Amino acid sequence: MPKKKLTRSKLVKKLDNIFSQYIRLSNSVNDIAECVTCNKKDHWKKMQCGHFQSRKHYSTRWDESNVAVQCAGCNVFRYGEQYKFSLYLGKNLSQKLLDKSRKVVKFADVDLLEMIDYYSDKLKLLL
Repeated sequence: MPKKKLTRSKLVKKLDNIFSQYIRLSNSVNDIAECVTCNKKDHWKKMQCGHFQSRKHYSTRWDESNVAVQCAGCNVFRYGEQYKFSLYLGKNLSQKLLDKSRKVVKFADVDLLEMIDYYSDKLKLLL
């Protein structure tokens, strides 16, 4: 029996999940990750994948240079600490990401599936 085709929202959710795990794990040492905005350290599974430019911008949503490990305090309760995040990234990269976030991008389902496969493979190498 063929696999049931995932809806677009489920593809996005699956990609977000795999991408987040990859970012957090790849930026950890001995399973401990550090928040880029406050330097809190904790197990990578307890940390979050923070975005400099909001996830609403699909052009930068899965851009590895737009994301970093953040604690829930910074990412959720302090709204991502965008200014501190920009200091971490540096002026040039911050500006490039701001410009890129203003471009409208529409990913086809096949693009999302390719990114899911790509980050799943990268994640497997780390686990």
